[in-house]
Amino acid sequence: QVQLVESGGGLVQAGGSLRLSCATSGRAFRLNSMGWFRQAPRKEREFVAAIRWSGDRPAYADSAKGRFTISRDNAENTVTLQMNSLKLEDTAVYYCAADRHYSLSGRTDDWTYWGQGTQVTVSS
Repeated sequence: QVQLVESGGGLVQAGGSLRLSCATSGRAFRLNSMGWFRQAPRKEREFVAAIRWSGDRPAYADSAKGRFTISRDNAENTVTLQMNSLKLEDTAVYYCAADRHYSLSGRTDDWTYWGQGTQVTVSS
């Protein structure tokens, strides 16, 4: 049973920063791909960023490029999303996702394991 637990969400003013973390546990195999998605009220869940085991060439949504940075610590089994220059439209529940595949897919259907989500609220 794979478990993903997010932390680090909260309330921040526009222009501020937040750092989300996702801790993984309960598996005997390697999670080759890990990523972040988000879901705003009345919207579909959307891709934010993803990273492979090697850590090279992570993928970002256009909305995240230049502002967000994804990283992972394989020894600690964690993935982190550093979010800078936050905007009102970044307000959403952020979900950690993981899978055994190597694909940095932006499709939610391509990811098997999900966390419960952490709320990020950006205020003006």
